[in-house]
Amino acid sequence: MTLSYTLRPATVADAVLIQHQRDAMFTDMGQDPARIAQVHEVGAAWLRGALGRGLYTGVLAEDGAEVVAGAGVLWQDLPPNVNTALTVRAYVLNVYVRPDHRGRRLARRLVEYLLAECAARGVRLVSLHASEAGRPIYEALGFTPTNELRLTLPGEGRA
Repeated sequence: MTLSYTLRPATVADAVLIQHQRDAMFTDMGQDPARIAQVHEVGAAWLRGALGRGLYTGVLAEDGAEVVAGAGVLWQDLPPNVNTALTVRAYVLNVYVRPDHRGRRLARRLVEYLLAECAARGVRLVSLHASEAGRPIYEALGFTPTNELRLTLPGEGRA
């Protein structure tokens, strides 16, 4: 059986679908399902707003009329640094492929689509956080590890 995928831009109407993919992505990475459920609604609301304001650009892969994968980029307004004089950077997130469609290079196609969008906008610096499953895909596309550190302060808001 040959599957033919069509890529299309995400719209505000896709916000809940993207959040469901995001929930599934975090579930696959072993995150607490109760915590994922707590942030579902606020996540969908954030996506609606970010898509509507152009802060987030998403791409969805369809098999016929069914969405089976997706990815997005968050456009960040940051000061110039030694790596770029540009003030817009791209952060790739929400890369998800439904389990029954994995192994068909869909994640790579989605990220390539987003990288082409970055290039079209003149954005040169693109970052992401990789799951163990995704790391080989991103490294094959030229992503390299950085020295980023993270601290979560006490009192994080809950949905």
